[in-house]
Parts: sequence; structure tokens; C-alpha cells
Amino acid sequence: MSPKRVSETFAALHSPNYRLWFYGQMFSLVGTWMQSTAQGYLVFDLTHSAAFLGYVSIANGLPSILFTLFGGVIADRIPRRKMIVITQTSMMVLAAVLAFLTFSNFVRPWHIILLAFLLGISNAFDTPARQSFVAELVERKDMTNAIALNSTMFNIGTVVGPAIAGLVYAWLGPGWCFTINAISFIAVIIALLLMKLAAFTPQVTSGGSAVKDMLEGLRFAMADKTIRCLLINLGIIGLFGFALLNLMPAWAVDVLKGDVKTNSWLLSARGVGSLIGALMIAYIGSGGTRGKVWTLGYLLTPIFFYIFAFIRWVPASLFMLVLIGWSVMAMINTTNALIQSHVPDNLRGRVMGVYALIFMGGTPIGAFISGELADVIGSPNTVILFTTVVLIAGWVTFFKRPQMRSLN
Repeated sequence: MSPKRVSETFAALHSPNYRLWFYGQMFSLVGTWMQSTAQGYLVFDLTHSAAFLGYVSIANGLPSILFTLFGGVIADRIPRRKMIVITQTSMMVLAAVLAFLTFSNFVRPWHIILLAFLLGISNAFDTPARQSFVAELVERKDMTNAIALNSTMFNIGTVVGPAIAGLVYAWLGPGWCFTINAISFIAVIIALLLMKLAAFTPQVTSGGSAVKDMLEGLRFAMADKTIRCLLINLGIIGLFGFALLNLMPAWAVDVLKGDVKTNSWLLSARGVGSLIGALMIAYIGSGGTRGKVWTLGYLLTPIFFYIFAFIRWVPASLFMLVLIGWSVMAMINTTNALIQSHVPDNLRGRVMGVYALIFMGGTPIGAFISGELADVIGSPNTVILFTTVVLIAGWVTFFKRPQMRSLN
């Protein structure tokens, strides 16, 4: 790769504000994935139930269904930096509470479910603001690159966080994973406060009604055929594909006969694939191949999951999760970039609220259902059943909406 091409791949990092955002978020996301990994294994260790993994996921995702559209309205009304500082601070406090409960040996499954629900409320307001905030950090020509680099830093967290969590959990216990996560939020909060941003201009135009504002964003998303198709298929991959990753603690123990380290390796392997996918999208930029990448990721995801369902050897499972991480990220990341390319600035927060609602709301529902099914028919059969739905949806889209392949 030429130096010029490398520079273009990381073009958004030329912006001082985006550099602060990138490095602050990346440090914080390592902590977030440490907590997520440790929390999942702790729940399974306390309950020995795949269904309980689903309960925690649905508790975390329910607020997305209830509040994310309203969060999108708020993101178009008040300075997004202020909103993100508030939500990140609340997440830091919740992580500290979980750490305290764990260190004091008071932690029970219901504590984790309650804290997951409160974290979900924070996420419901944080996600639309965070997704639309990128437009304030870079020039419009670098927006697609910035979105891809956002995914890159997220997936660096998915690689490093679970790996560190497995070591820390085995050595010091889960409480230290939660403590490190609480401390990590300080980095992104400081980065946000150091940014020099233009004055924020509220984007709402409906005269003050939150319901009207929400409906305006929802109507736009559903009326635009391209955005509607992207969102429907995002919901399918979230509900029946991404949700299966919630089974990893049970898969590590029951299927692969491993332990907390095995669970961490599985999650990190998926993160490696996702990181590769995110860097690939950053390299492509706003070229005319995004629709083809989106389609390829959608069609390959179920194939990779089918193969994964029949593997019982850890190294082969890790390799398949790298491929799954790549294919899922190829679809999700291009979905985000394509939607943001089609949405006007005055509706950005609200449309990204719809995006977050469909993905963040669908994934925990799928995780809840998959957890219940896994306790009855086993994790491998659950993966096969869910994967079949994704396969059918992907091929229906391939034949019924061929224009998706030409999106740029």
C-alpha cells in the first residue's frame, strides 16, 4: 500500500477533534469489552444457564426499544458533546457499582440484570448522539472514513478487551475488570472536554413536539427505499446473527469444554475479524464498491456460522469467528456509512436513532430467544436455526433488490 493510500485510509485522523475522539474512545472501549466479557462469564458462572445470558441481554436492550428514538430527538436538540459526557459519566458510575458489588461478594444475577437495564438507558441516549457526533468532528468528505475508523477503534476494543479480561478474570477476579472499565471512561470524558467545536445549531424544525420530531425521522427512514432496505436487513442480522455471539460463554464451556480464557479467545477472534473488516471499509472510503461489500458480507455470514456450528476444535472455531467478525462488520459498517451518506444533516440524529433502535433493540431480543432455545435444543442447533433465517433473508434481498449491489 502506498504512503498516499495509507494516509487516505486514516484521513479522518488529520482532524484534531477526531484524534481526541478516536484515542479517548479506543481506551474506553477496551474497558467496555473487559466488562462485557467478564459480566457474561460471571452470569454463566453464577447460574450455569444460557437462558440467563439472554435475560441480561434483553435487560440491556429493552431501553433501546423504549428510549432510543427519543434519544435521537435529543441528539438533534442539544449539543451532542454535552449529551455524550452525561451518558459516559453515568456508565462510569454503573461500572463502579458493579465492581463494588463484586468485590464485596454481594453480587447476584438480579443485580447484574438491573445494572444492565440502567446501562441500556444510558446507551439509548448515548448511541444516537455518538453516531451523529462524527459529522461535527470531520469535514463531510471524510465522514465515511471517520465512520469506518469509529468501527476500527470499536473492534480494537473487541480484540484487546476480551483478551485482557480473560487474564484479569482468571488472575484477580471479575471485580477488577469492572473497575478498569470504570476508570477507562475518564479518557473519553477528558477527550470530549478538550475538543474545540463550532457552536451547536439545533436541527429540529417541528416547533417543539418531541413526538413530531421522532415521527419526522421515522417517516424519512421508512420512505427512503434504500435506507428502509438497509434497516430491515440490519434488523435481521442483529436479531438472528449478531445475537448468537451472546452464546459464547455457554459455547466455550458446554461445546468446546473450555473456561473463561476460552470465552475470551472466542470474543477476541471475532474482534480480529471485525477489525479487519473495519479497516477494509476505511481503505475503500467512499468509492463505488460499498454496495458490493455489503452484499458479500450478508451472503457469507450465514455460511460461516453454519461451519462454526459443527466445529468442536478451539483453533478452528477461532478461525471461523475471525471470518464471522469480518463478514458481519462488512455489512454493519457499510450499512452505517450508506445511511449517513443518504440522510440530511437536520435529520441525522433522529435517523441514527432509528438505526440504533433496530440494531440495539433487535440484538437483545434475539439473544433472549437464542438463550432460551439453547437451554432446550442446545447451542449448536440454535445457531443452525437462526443462521437459516439469515441465509434466506440474504438471498431474498440479493434477488429482489439487485440495486443494493451498486450503492456507493
